[in-house]
This record gives sequence, structure tokens and C-alpha cells, in this order.
Amino acid sequence: MFPSISLAQEIGLAVLLVAALVWVLGLGHMLWDSRFHHPEPGAYEGVAVIPAQRGAAAHPMESVELTEAEEEAFAGLIRTLPLR
Repeated sequence: MFPSISLAQEIGLAVLLVAALVWVLGLGHMLWDSRFHHPEPGAYEGVAVIPAQRGAAAHPMESVELTEAEEEAFAGLIRTLPLR
């Protein structure tokens, strides 16, 4: 094909071009499918952003008894947080 490059380089160039063509076709197929596929509004079944809290009796390792000073310090910390 090209007189200035070896056969191995020509094969490598052909493989590279085929791989690039497959990648472009795959990308176009993904974009085409996502353009026309609109899920129904209530069809989302993903994980909730913040999981629901379990009860205090769920597991003994999930609850900690705080001293009075720790409860006051935590309450002071919560009061410093802005409420939007």
C-alpha cells in the first residue's frame, strides 16, 4: 500500500483504523439509543440518595450512649449549621 512503511506497520495501521471505526460506530449507536429512549417518569428504581434510618434497636453496635456533655456539644454543633 505505502512504499515507505513496512508490512507490519501497514497491518498495525489497518488494525488501528478498524478499531477506531468500531469505536465511532459504537459511540454513535449509544448516542442514538439514548436520544430516543426516554424512561417513564415513575420507572426509576435506583438507590435512594440517603438510605432510610433503622430503628435504635436494629443492632447494638449502631447505637452509642452519649454523656450529658457530649449531647450538649452535639446540640451546639447542630445549632451552628445553616438551615438553607
